[in-house]
Amino acid sequence: MHRRSLRLLFVLIHVYLQVAGGAYIAPRASDTGADACAAFKYIDPGVAETTADNEFYEAGGRVHIENPSSSINSTHLPAFCRVQIKVVTNPATNKTANAEVWLPEDWNGRFLAVGNGGHSGGVTVEDLGFVAVAQGFAGVSTDTGHNGTSGDTPWPLHNDDAIIDWSWRAMHVSVQVGKEVVKQYYQQAANKSYYIGCSTGGRQGLKEVQMFPEDFDGVVVGSPANWMTHVQPWSLHVNGLVQPVNSSGWISADTWQNLIHNEVLKQCDGLDGVEDGILNDPTQCNFDPSPITCPTHATDSSDCLTSAQVAAFTQVFSDYVEANNTFIFNGLYLGGELDYPNALVGDHVSTLALYYERYFVMNDSDWHVSELDLAAIELGDKLDVGQANAIEANISAFTNSPHNGKIIHYVGLADQLISPGNSKLYYDSVKSFMEDNDLGDIDDAYRLFPVPGMKHCKEGFGANAFGGVMQASSGQPPLENDSKHNILQALVAWVENGAEPVRLEAAWYVDDDHNNGIGFTRPLCKLSEQNVKLDAAADMGT
Repeated sequence: MHRRSLRLLFVLIHVYLQVAGGAYIAPRASDTGADACAAFKYIDPGVAETTADNEFYEAGGRVHIENPSSSINSTHLPAFCRVQIKVVTNPATNKTANAEVWLPEDWNGRFLAVGNGGHSGGVTVEDLGFVAVAQGFAGVSTDTGHNGTSGDTPWPLHNDDAIIDWSWRAMHVSVQVGKEVVKQYYQQAANKSYYIGCSTGGRQGLKEVQMFPEDFDGVVVGSPANWMTHVQPWSLHVNGLVQPVNSSGWISADTWQNLIHNEVLKQCDGLDGVEDGILNDPTQCNFDPSPITCPTHATDSSDCLTSAQVAAFTQVFSDYVEANNTFIFNGLYLGGELDYPNALVGDHVSTLALYYERYFVMNDSDWHVSELDLAAIELGDKLDVGQANAIEANISAFTNSPHNGKIIHYVGLADQLISPGNSKLYYDSVKSFMEDNDLGDIDDAYRLFPVPGMKHCKEGFGANAFGGVMQASSGQPPLENDSKHNILQALVAWVENGAEPVRLEAAWYVDDDHNNGIGFTRPLCKLSEQNVKLDAAADMGT
């Protein structure tokens, strides 16, 4: 979208919110709780945001909300007002998106936007509840302009408006409107604005930083799918290394989880000073597959890898390089073999990746994965459909004066869906740009926290509970909602008090469920301190 069009969009949003006659009816100063929630409404001007029915939830009341991509069912939230709104994302076509703003009665004066996942179309109600209002933030989330599950993706076919909404526009417009809702509901603007999201949500956060640096004072991004035109072809590439199941490169789940994983631990688990089943830094593991490789003329390969399997295995953990030595994407990291068979090295093609190539890039419902090649990837780069990529290294408008925004970025080192190397790649690109252009020390504004043993955004066999999105709703809440244990609170402390985040205390709950108790705790260190050997007693303390 051109700058002129963006300015027009912002002006229209402002005008719609300030329509003649006073579109907004503010709650009276004496109104509280349910009364304030009921009194809050817009008079629909016919072309702008339309407030749907507001709903007030008492503290401890049942909050049970479901949509195609998110759900919450809890009796442990504080009192809040749920405001459902429809926002116009493209006045020229009258394209709309749905958003929700959750307004806690005990507001902390801050605004928080939460991101989405996959290609889904649905407000992320779980994180509005467990992350936003549970900590006193007024929260906003968008359905990205369509309604559907993460893998329900034919909606982009011949639908550029919807793709742009999903890529960045619905989030940005919802944030602008959400801030206005907060201002009018509480009769004062938020003191600070924050963002948190993982996967697609991580990409959305980086896109906001790159396109709209004034939207937030600080962002938390996890395992971002920010290089869409490369992560999706890479996913299909990894699929093809081991599929179909009758191919010579196929490796069964049992082989991954036992033969391979055990050998990885045997060779590399002790490199960090603690033999705990977790690789603190998988990049330090120079794995040698020869101990589990079948002899040349072996007839039984049940307890070893054939040469074809070794070749496939090696490529899974190597960078994906296409013709002419063209780098496409980083490989998976060693150490996550327990769950990798449930994802890209399993027995099915990644529907997210296939649908992205088919419906976003090629606009062809008959496109087949066998057609993937360098030309197809280069076409994706050229089109960058919807401007979904969020790979701009120059984020100085966000990180430097006068804005001085902050970024905390985390990534699970056993991520089964997006190579952790992608996070390091983006971080390094920003670091290099800042150094090359004398823009200061990246550590002053942007810190990357690797999470050993964590899968994509949550769960796994390492300490994975630290306040990230989707964690509390999956049974892994942080130990405390403070800056020592909660990554969002660490961001707040950095933005508002200058308290630089160096480490977080994370927990692993038995079977990834806090009801089963704490299995162990572990410090999560920023990237520059990751390679320090761990003290066994302190590391495994409970």
